[in-house]
Amino acid sequence: MDRQILRDKQNRMIGIIETDANGIQTLRDKTNKKLATYDPKTNKTRNIYGHLIGTGNLMMTLLY
Repeated sequence: MDRQILRDKQNRMIGIIETDANGIQTLRDKTNKKLATYDPKTNKTRNIYGHLIGTGNLMMTLLY
């Protein structure tokens, strides 16, 4: 599993993106709470309840 730490302009951690072997990305906030997933095969972003957020990778819009 690949992890990318997201930081703001003051270098504070604001979130983490984890990518599994299938390419599915999971967005977590700075407290490690799961916020959303993006599946590149379907090109859809879903929230933690499985509801469709939209087409494309929209995970970054959920951080703020």
